[in-house]
Amino acid sequence: MNRPTRADMDFRDLAVEEFDTTTLLSHAAQQAVARKYEDFCIVDVDSHHYESEAFTDIADYIVDPVLRHEAKHQKMGRPGINHPDGSYQEMGGRITRYPGRSKEKTPATPHREITLMRRWMDPMGVDVAVLFPTPMLSLQVCPRIEVEVALAQAYNRWLCDEILAEDPRIKSMLYLPYNDPEACYQTVLEFGERQGVIGFMATATHYRGCHDNAYIKTYAAIQERGMPLGFHASFSWADRTLALTNRFIGVHSLGFTWCNMLYVTNWLMNGMPERFPKLKTIWIESGLAWVPFMMQRLDNEYMMRPSDAPMLKKKPSDYMREMYFTTQPMEMVDNRKALELTMEMMNAETQLLYSSDYPHWDMDLPSTIYDLPFLSEQAKRNILGGNALRLFNLEPVLSDTKILRRATRDTALKV
Repeated sequence: MNRPTRADMDFRDLAVEEFDTTTLLSHAAQQAVARKYEDFCIVDVDSHHYESEAFTDIADYIVDPVLRHEAKHQKMGRPGINHPDGSYQEMGGRITRYPGRSKEKTPATPHREITLMRRWMDPMGVDVAVLFPTPMLSLQVCPRIEVEVALAQAYNRWLCDEILAEDPRIKSMLYLPYNDPEACYQTVLEFGERQGVIGFMATATHYRGCHDNAYIKTYAAIQERGMPLGFHASFSWADRTLALTNRFIGVHSLGFTWCNMLYVTNWLMNGMPERFPKLKTIWIESGLAWVPFMMQRLDNEYMMRPSDAPMLKKKPSDYMREMYFTTQPMEMVDNRKALELTMEMMNAETQLLYSSDYPHWDMDLPSTIYDLPFLSEQAKRNILGGNALRLFNLEPVLSDTKILRRATRDTALKV
């Protein structure tokens, strides 16, 4: 068989050679200018990086010498089509920022991750980004609990030392190794005061009840620090019910909502809001359409069987209206009234948090919120940043790009 010629090469390979995040987001930058994002602070409450690209550095932070040796010598290959995730997330190579990111050139300083973060944050108009891992979101289903704990702690230490300590615009809610309740508690104690740590996060694909008494002291420690607890949705084709779906679109649609539907139900029915009245919860990356369904369904069940949830002092929907939800993925339905009603039911003006989910294939730009005609100007600013500033107790900041843009605009107006 003849080897393929240059003309026969996969278009993805050509795109990778010339990949540049700033160029890729040029239209997003135009949106930011047209909508005058420089007039307010935008906080992205769910963004990602591919920590696997820094896996060797992260492995150095593993305390156990045997696990450290094992981690440093394992191969971090790209998943193939037979992998549970296959090549589906990148749509067979059509999402060029996936393979392109690893080839993008960056200067020696600051840290490569910081440079790559700034390159997407600035064009999109994002001033502060809450950063989460990507491959590690599946770590909760690892059958070796000691491996989950070791990698989680190593990642958290690496992230705090190398990234969060170096750029005040990058924050994180740190990964909790949920299969080990004591390790969760120790994580809060070790990292609760670290720079850039604004909360803690559990991946909602774990197989332990979030209401288990084993986690009570962890929740108490988070509440004492005035931090929120996030449940980041994901999916697992290994789940026996989701394994019945034979298309990625099926497992993705159901998985990202099902896990948070399950945990919000257990959280409410076991009276966790009453046990921890000052602990704010965030339900991340499940979109919005499931929220009205859960409100109505749980209210209906509760009104018929309130004795099953004796700790509740009000309807489940009343507690849900005090919770926080992230926007992505925004279900851009043709019936705009449905979206408007959804936001009304969840008190979006005070409880909804903008998230891009960048660089994932289904990411949302800030314009998905800013362009909604039924939201007031104040509601848009709240959702895009104001609510997050209040929730995380952050001071509003503007990127250097926005500061320069405002200065240039103000100078032009004076002239």
